[in-house]
Amino acid sequence: MSRFDLEVAKGLQLVRSFQGRRALILGDLMLDRYWWGRVERISPEAPVPVVRKQRSTIAPGGAANVAANIAALGGEPLLLGLVGADAAGQEFRTALLERGLSVDHLIVDGERATTVKTRIIAHNQHVVRVDEEDTQPVVSSLLHQLVSRVQILLPSCDVVVLSDYAKGLLIPELLQEVIRSASRSDRRTVVDPKGGDYSRYDGAYVLTPNRMEALLAAGFPPTHKDSSVAATRLLDNLRVEAILVTEGDEGMTLYDRSASPRHVPALARTVYDVTGAGDTVVATLSLAVAAGASLWTAAQLANIAAGLAVEQIGTTAVTSRSLCQALEDGRHLPQTDTPLD
Repeated sequence: MSRFDLEVAKGLQLVRSFQGRRALILGDLMLDRYWWGRVERISPEAPVPVVRKQRSTIAPGGAANVAANIAALGGEPLLLGLVGADAAGQEFRTALLERGLSVDHLIVDGERATTVKTRIIAHNQHVVRVDEEDTQPVVSSLLHQLVSRVQILLPSCDVVVLSDYAKGLLIPELLQEVIRSASRSDRRTVVDPKGGDYSRYDGAYVLTPNRMEALLAAGFPPTHKDSSVAATRLLDNLRVEAILVTEGDEGMTLYDRSASPRHVPALARTVYDVTGAGDTVVATLSLAVAAGASLWTAAQLANIAAGLAVEQIGTTAVTSRSLCQALEDGRHLPQTDTPLD
């Protein structure tokens, strides 16, 4: 029995309905910097490659990559988060503006450095990453600003996205205030979680951990391979509707309260880079939910988008056009699958 039942016509109609859907995105912002080059020799100082740098690029990362994906899919992102009063913060703004994304809801934290991830790429291979970050919890004065901004933006949005990279912004007090406000406004909340304590996301609509994150949050060792026991325990302990566990080259599995677990296999033909694939899943899932799709339909579409994302190098956004093309081609539709019943 096939677990993949997303009809092409239904998928195309859903993607077209993304147009103009507004998503409030609150989360950790970062600048993704790429150094591109070639390796021609090994260093005489240590057994490491010497990369001859040829060019550099920047892209909005973290929650901002979710926003970039939502915009590319036809939605309207309202991006809310913190940046530092530094050169990297200005570069981050530039990266947003170059992609047509608004900087109107960025809040400057003069005490915090902008998070930067620098990736060195040689011959289309990821060699190393260097992180610059400040993960101290957000101060109370900024917390009040963030809550106030959420209250202003929420009524005009169709869905709320919380993108947690554990950089100090999404502290429990802020999370619970936003989730409660969204619930009161009849808005669903999609969470990309981090850490071992998921009680902070209690009341959200759906969580999207990867397998290792789900196991950690459920109290299992990382050597444990069965995500179903982790998802079941999380559903037992949390007031959330569903857990969508992403499983890398094995695809993803949806665990919700209204049906048996359902799995959809990975669809990428060639995996070049998994950077930002989780953000693509969250963006696609959120817009589909905002458009009224069921969680299962939304998960299947998000799986197709993730397959497109990992076929590209670097932090890139999947477009509505490429997603529709994948549906029309039929090349991303699996022929068989194994039911989990």
